[in-house]
Amino acid sequence: MRPPADPATRRRRSAGLFAALLLCAGALLAFAELAGEVVAGETHAFDEAVLLAMRNPADLADPIGPAWVEAAFRDITSLGGTTVLAAVTLATLGYLLLAGKRTTALLVAVAVGGGTILSSILKSGFERPRPDLVAHLVEVSSQSFPSGHAMLATVTWLTLGTLLATVQPTRRLKAYVLAVGIALALLVGTSRVYLGVHWPTDVLAGWCIGTAWALACWLVAGALVRRGAVPRSDRDGRRDGPAS
Repeated sequence: MRPPADPATRRRRSAGLFAALLLCAGALLAFAELAGEVVAGETHAFDEAVLLAMRNPADLADPIGPAWVEAAFRDITSLGGTTVLAAVTLATLGYLLLAGKRTTALLVAVAVGGGTILSSILKSGFERPRPDLVAHLVEVSSQSFPSGHAMLATVTWLTLGTLLATVQPTRRLKAYVLAVGIALALLVGTSRVYLGVHWPTDVLAGWCIGTAWALACWLVAGALVRRGAVPRSDRDGRRDGPAS
């Protein structure tokens, strides 16, 4: 068994838990505020201004910047697409299961799978049309609010970033891994606006609800582990699951 944590470690964990709870609650409140303003039509001017700022005024089918920027954003947006996220998630699940980390594998599956279902439910509930102000530079078919790419990229890359961060030996490495995960989510969301397939508030809402969902999954999993409701040891006897 792992020896009891010293008081300083317990304080750090308590502070981390409190910060995660605050961030989760803040993200949920931000999403609720955005959703209310979108439904009321109060974000229309902001959305249009941002979309138009990313296009050539003389040709709204032409995004600002050189051709390589558009090509780069087309590639980046795929990092939040179903195919890429499914492949990354399945590869991660395979590794975790082979390593005997069934609890962590379940957490990843619930976070990503549940986030996908939640995204579909929210899109169907709000039924916001895609932007028709500028030309779409990639094909889309679903509703607009919230952005599924922004939401699921946040859920997946934040979850995987957190997993990798927990096994890093230094705070600098932990911060770097988490920063990479956050940067990927931000780039994917930005690409959706640049390519003209989402209103900016769709992406902001996707980031908010994605962050809230990922944090909620980790908080619930951590609580279950601390209460002994979920097994936390792998085949080698090491601890598995979120740190407590």
